[in-house]
Amino acid sequence: MEIDTLFRYYFQHPWSRLIVAYLVTFFNFLIFAEDPVSHSQTEAHIIVVGNCFSFLFNKYPSLGWNILKVICWILAIITGLLAGKFIFHRQLFGRYLRLKMFREDHGSWMTMFFSTILFLFIFSHIYNLFLLMAGSMEPHMVTEYMGIRNESFMKIAAVGTWMGDFVTAWMVTDMMLQDQHYPDWGKAARRFWKRGNNRIVLFWTVLISLTSMVVLVISTDWISWDNLNRGFLPSDEVSRAFLASFILVFDLLIVMQDWEFPHFMGDLDMNLPGMSTTHVKVKLPVCKRIFKEEYHIHITGKWFNYGIIFLVLILDLNMWKNQIFYKPYEYGQYVGPGEKIYTVEEPETLVNFNHSTLTYEWRSTNVDPRTNRTYVEQDMFLHSRYVGASLDVKCLAFIPSLAAFVLFGFFIWLFGRFQGSETFTENTDKTYERIKRKSPSEYSKEMGVTPEETHITMSESLKRSGTPMLLSVDGPQFGPTPSTNSTVSMETQETHPSIIIDSMAQDEPAVSFDVHKLSP
Repeated sequence: MEIDTLFRYYFQHPWSRLIVAYLVTFFNFLIFAEDPVSHSQTEAHIIVVGNCFSFLFNKYPSLGWNILKVICWILAIITGLLAGKFIFHRQLFGRYLRLKMFREDHGSWMTMFFSTILFLFIFSHIYNLFLLMAGSMEPHMVTEYMGIRNESFMKIAAVGTWMGDFVTAWMVTDMMLQDQHYPDWGKAARRFWKRGNNRIVLFWTVLISLTSMVVLVISTDWISWDNLNRGFLPSDEVSRAFLASFILVFDLLIVMQDWEFPHFMGDLDMNLPGMSTTHVKVKLPVCKRIFKEEYHIHITGKWFNYGIIFLVLILDLNMWKNQIFYKPYEYGQYVGPGEKIYTVEEPETLVNFNHSTLTYEWRSTNVDPRTNRTYVEQDMFLHSRYVGASLDVKCLAFIPSLAAFVLFGFFIWLFGRFQGSETFTENTDKTYERIKRKSPSEYSKEMGVTPEETHITMSESLKRSGTPMLLSVDGPQFGPTPSTNSTVSMETQETHPSIIIDSMAQDEPAVSFDVHKLSP
């Protein structure tokens, strides 16, 4: 076995994929427990995402300005969706970069989501420009400050990362136990997994029970990490930065360990977690008098899985940013003996705190007249440490993540693109291909005509080109086979199409026959 084949065999082995997927979940909980920002009572702020949150949910001024703000973020969302679909997905990723994973409509919803965030950020600054022109509207300007405490935001982020990491780990587990790339691995577990609805029942049982427990523990502080570990191997800002960096690496490894990475063009598809289908289709209600067509939202299991990973990646990047640029004073915290961190929990103190009052020396020697206790006795003690490492040392933690991002992009650029000799997904003879492979309703949506006009339009175009007769093939009808609870793409059953031949001559009758009657 060659070295590259041997490496890929173990790199994509089920045990390797399961270990990486569940380690990400554990590490996210660990950094949430060790991060002093998780206990901060100051206002949360995140670049870009904080602007979008503030733009959508708070800092609304009077009625007239409220209408302007709503119009701005509605325009931002519409512009982001259109730009994501037609500029970023179709033009940039599809035609210019020629990425296989973004062929046809694959990955369009994830692209549209991130482009919407980008345009919400841009339009928030346009809205701020109107406020500046009006004058005296600075309190209502959209900034990265979200209007909620860091403690509350970190709890929401912890629950969100738990949901994302658990669904990701479960989908990896689901695929490992259903596929046959490694037939000698986990035979007994696979037999149990494929029996009846075991995988579906287990998913919902484990998800509901564990999520309820996680939400209870995180929201109520019922279990205190500092009381559990009691200072065992306390972390500092450098070790936390490296931990956040390796979480980013593991997020990318989950995608890179996929058997179809980096092109994602194989026949293998994953069932959605807790379901027996590989995709979700949502029919959008439209006004048929205007559009005369049906539109669907189609999300496959694989893009559902990796879309969640990239959403979690945003939270992990914010966690890494917190560790690199962390300074206790900015989060209403200070350093005491042993370089341990203390958190101020009194709102009154946080409103008027300054560098002189937010120190251990001042808070341990001054008494609160309301409680007759020193201020330090009322603050939260953390075992996490702050050693005052320089920014250069902390930035070393980004080297593993940077290497992973470079490697990720390199593999996509080298192996995940349509080369010059390969046929691109968009066929040059679009009319023929779409008539041949798509139903009349899908063809009419692509060509801008109604289903009733499809046959007439094609007939006229072929008559003008001198074609003696029109061959019209009704689109194949596909239907899923009964569910086998397998991650392999659900096989489709194709019924024979009907063929109608129209003669150009007016005096010759049309000949129609059904392929079904030709079969024995």
